[in-house]
Amino acid sequence: MKVIRLKAVMETTGLARSTIYKYISLDLFPKPISLGGRSVGWLDAEVQAWIVSKVYVRDGVSE
Repeated sequence: MKVIRLKAVMETTGLARSTIYKYISLDLFPKPISLGGRSVGWLDAEVQAWIVSKVYVRDGVSE
């Protein structure tokens, strides 16, 4: 299991910081996990699964 930080999430998804947090507030993106203090990260597998779900939507494939 790998935890990635915001910069890596942004690079992986192509989304801006504000968009990521907007999608989180709308339950459209995986929630971050606390790493202590003010640090957060995302599980890489959850981010990758989110990307795959977008490909399914694009291709009209039901999960």
